[in-house]
Amino acid sequence: MKTQVYFCNMIQGIRHIIFDLGGVLLNIDYKRTEEAFIASGITNFGHLYSQLKQSPLFDGWEMGKISRAEFIAKLQDIAPGKLTEEQIVKAWDAMLLDFPLRRLQLLQQLRLHYDLFLLSNTNEIHEVAFNKILMDSHSIPNIGVFFDKVYLSHHVGLRKPMPEIFEKVLNENSLEPAHTLFIDDSHQHIVTADKLGIQTIYLEKGMTIENDIFKAKQ
Repeated sequence: MKTQVYFCNMIQGIRHIIFDLGGVLLNIDYKRTEEAFIASGITNFGHLYSQLKQSPLFDGWEMGKISRAEFIAKLQDIAPGKLTEEQIVKAWDAMLLDFPLRRLQLLQQLRLHYDLFLLSNTNEIHEVAFNKILMDSHSIPNIGVFFDKVYLSHHVGLRKPMPEIFEKVLNENSLEPAHTLFIDDSHQHIVTADKLGIQTIYLEKGMTIENDIFKAKQ
């Protein structure tokens, strides 16, 4: 018998689920990247980039408006000493941790019952890195195998919390907001989705989708 999945908080009428990536599916630690750049001499990195806000450099990077070469060069310009491309990539990727197996298994089960979409603010360097994590740890080539469609900000030229990126997901896939659930760990993204009529779950610090949102029922 296949495992059935239900919402522990009794959200009703859901047919489609939109997942965030970092902090929801992929464990991340922003502090590790901040500490790595501070150690490299960019002492104000926390003011340039965080989960809540970031500078135009990082906005442009996440929307694909700044190339990898430009991103590397701008960080090299900011640093007091000469940082190599390898040092910058290593520090930038330091925040990316792991994909717990239980979450990946949960996605496989959910896909039997719902349309699944991924909506992530990310960038070219991180896309390579998180897919490598998946391959190295679980022999899965890329995150897209779990979803009907993947929306990464640097590919679509939009980023959360812009309403346009949510509308793009809804319109391209003919999703009714009332029957769509969005799960994210950034409150500002939840606010936009709420305004569009999408049902939402704000994954607060310490919560996980496998322990706090979904439960398996035989």
